[in-house]
Amino acid sequence: MTLPALPEETFHRVLCVVAHPDDMEYGTSAAVARWTERGIEVGYLLLTRGEAGMPNHPEETARLRVAEQQAACAVVGVGHLTVLEHPDGVLVYGLDLRRDICREIRRFKPDVVFGCGFEVETPYGFDQADHRATGLATLDALRDAGNRWVFPEQIDDEGLEPHSPRWYITPALADSGATHGVDVTGDPLRRGVASLEAHAAYLAALPDHPAPADFIPQFLAMSGKAMGVEHAVLFRAHDLQAPPEL
Repeated sequence: MTLPALPEETFHRVLCVVAHPDDMEYGTSAAVARWTERGIEVGYLLLTRGEAGMPNHPEETARLRVAEQQAACAVVGVGHLTVLEHPDGVLVYGLDLRRDICREIRRFKPDVVFGCGFEVETPYGFDQADHRATGLATLDALRDAGNRWVFPEQIDDEGLEPHSPRWYITPALADSGATHGVDVTGDPLRRGVASLEAHAAYLAALPDHPAPADFIPQFLAMSGKAMGVEHAVLFRAHDLQAPPEL
């Protein structure tokens, strides 16, 4: 069965919520490049500055990684980047994360939210703890954002309004729950690779990390087979406004 394309013709704003600088750039940013090319506004919310990801002093690392993330965003046309200062490496699922993600959903008013997976075990091995905490908090913040009685100070004191996105999407593989894909053949793939290359100092600090151009096209080519295209990014998509299946 060939996976269908995401209904991106209905998308206006997409908010991507991740834990660290570089989390978007391992393939997903190629889909972002396609979306921005088509006039869809995309925002990134990073919960940490990634300060625990390099051997440098944390403050130096944070400045470097945020600057590299800004460069990566420019490559794929993302003009809305919010970076919070939750502690890298020790994110804890709870109200603090839910509150901050809820605030950004109410501010940016996306019709699509991209979130991390929140399973312990993935096809790549055990997922990192920050990713799991981010994914679960994002899932709950989707409901929080539409309920004016959850975090009401954001409405009463900050002037925000409740907002309920329609779509919730997470990364997936063809054999592990993918429901839709995005064809990124050509320029979106090129820009996706370049966005990870923008994290040059971070990648240089990782022993034996392969060059982005050596593995991202190969990985997205495998995903492309599920859509019948040359290169694709796959997602598990949930229509939060669809009637319940009987």
